[in-house]
Amino acid sequence: MEYMITVMKNAFYAQSGGVTSVINCSAYGLISKFKKDFSTANIYASKNGIVGLLEDELYDLSKTKKPLENLLEMPGGAFGSCRFKLPDLDDEKFYKDLFDRLNKLFIGYFFYNGGNDSADTCLKVAKAAEKFGYDLKAIAIPKTIDNDLAVTDNCPGFGSVAKYVATSAKEASLDIRSMCKTSTKVFVLEVMGRHAGWIAASGELANNKNDTFVHKILLPERKFNKENFLAGVEADVIKYGYSVIVASEGLKDKNGELYAATKEKDSFGHSQLGGLAPKIASLVTDELGFKNHWSVADYLQRSARHISSSTDIEQAIAVGKAAVSLAAEGKSGVMPIIKRLSNDPYTWEISVGDLKDIANEEKVLPENFISQDGFRITEEGQDYLKPLLSGESFPKFADGIPVYENIDLHLREV
Repeated sequence: MEYMITVMKNAFYAQSGGVTSVINCSAYGLISKFKKDFSTANIYASKNGIVGLLEDELYDLSKTKKPLENLLEMPGGAFGSCRFKLPDLDDEKFYKDLFDRLNKLFIGYFFYNGGNDSADTCLKVAKAAEKFGYDLKAIAIPKTIDNDLAVTDNCPGFGSVAKYVATSAKEASLDIRSMCKTSTKVFVLEVMGRHAGWIAASGELANNKNDTFVHKILLPERKFNKENFLAGVEADVIKYGYSVIVASEGLKDKNGELYAATKEKDSFGHSQLGGLAPKIASLVTDELGFKNHWSVADYLQRSARHISSSTDIEQAIAVGKAAVSLAAEGKSGVMPIIKRLSNDPYTWEISVGDLKDIANEEKVLPENFISQDGFRITEEGQDYLKPLLSGESFPKFADGIPVYENIDLHLREV
């Protein structure tokens, strides 16, 4: 196959995977910089991830009239997201169709905003373009609340979820503390994170030198020891009057199997996680007799733009802008990443990572971040986490609630 783009190259942008409260900040960074640096080119945003490209549903952003700044305060995916696994490169028919669609729109830049699986998608597109002779620069933009992307120090989306979880756990702890004498003595908060315990670890930041609000953290990096856990909870109730537990959905039993998971799988073959909190809460009540309550943070944790970290927002914008710069430099099959320079004061810069080192890899909590008993986070781990939660950037409010106004979207006429 031979393709030729004879005019200024246009761009394709899509959001993929589970969304975050700051993914649209990356969209803002990318779109605003592309419009500035490539003023005669157009950018198309795909409806529902790469699925929009395959179904001829692309938003023509040249027709957008509302300010792009609206994206900075908009949670969720402004253009729609998806979970869609691309076929292997030997599926020539699929990739011929893909590149034909891009070629018709003179697209020479492919920006894909997502996590591990999305990095795999972008890497496949980059390799396929090279294999089939299509001049395309494919750049992935990091996004995942799980913070499990390899190579990058941290990932946009995580800091805001960590802030939400630490705040919610602290507030719930104060509630339970006031009633524990005659009522609930154990509260379990289940959080996301898949097979990495970064989000659960953020519960540690609810605590301070003078007071303890989160007493136990259950991490995927540690096999669940029922006896040690129950003994610890009982000790908490004796000492504090109650116990608050932040539990990662990816917790594993003594055999290394998921402690709670459904039989459902997504398009990438990942098990649907969930249901851990009621299992842990019931275990405590059955074995120790303590009244329990439990909650699942679920979508609330990743959509809480009203409490997003300003550091997270700043970094989300930065990686979006950096993606445009990398494409302009002729790079492909790469991702802008965050490189930490120091903890205190917290300083960072944007660097670049190769997608072959990122796609389908998973970064878990390092051993030195986990306490010896496996139920708390060390000071070193806290030093890593704290800067990512720092700063507030509240959205506009009207009648007591956030406004959250998207930009106007216009599907391209086919």
